[in-house]
Amino acid sequence: MYAIVSAAFLFSASIVSASNASIVKDEVDLVEINHYHDARREHVFDQLIFYDWSSQKRRFQVRAWRLIKTDSQLPRRDHRQGNWLVRWHDDGILREVVAASRRETWTQYDPELIERDNLPQDQRLDLTPAFALTEK
Repeated sequence: MYAIVSAAFLFSASIVSASNASIVKDEVDLVEINHYHDARREHVFDQLIFYDWSSQKRRFQVRAWRLIKTDSQLPRRDHRQGNWLVRWHDDGILREVVAASRRETWTQYDPELIERDNLPQDQRLDLTPAFALTEK
C-alpha cells in the first residue's frame, strides 16, 4: 500500500514539475487594468500594463503591456501570498505574472503610449521571452 501511495505521489509531483517548467514567470511591482475610451467616450480596448518601480526616477515605469482578449486574463487576488496573479496563453506559451499591486483605470488616452516619452520601448525590460523555456 505504501509503495502505491508513494508512486502516486511521485507521479503527481512530476506532473506539477513538468507543468511548472512550461510556464514563463515574471514578477512586477504593479499591474494596471486600463480601459481605453476614445474622445466620444466609446470603449476602444482593454489592456494590462505591467510596471516596475524605479528608485532612480522615483516612479513606476512601464515594463510591458498586453491587450486583454478574455476575462481569464484579468488579475486575480492571491490571498495566501498577498499579491495579484495573471496567467494566460501569450503567443503559444503559458505566461504567469505576479504583481505586488493592482490598479484599474478608465482613460481617454493610452497610458502605455504616453509612457514611451519617459522610457522608450527599446529601453524597457519587457517580460521574459518565450525562448527562455528552451534554455532551461
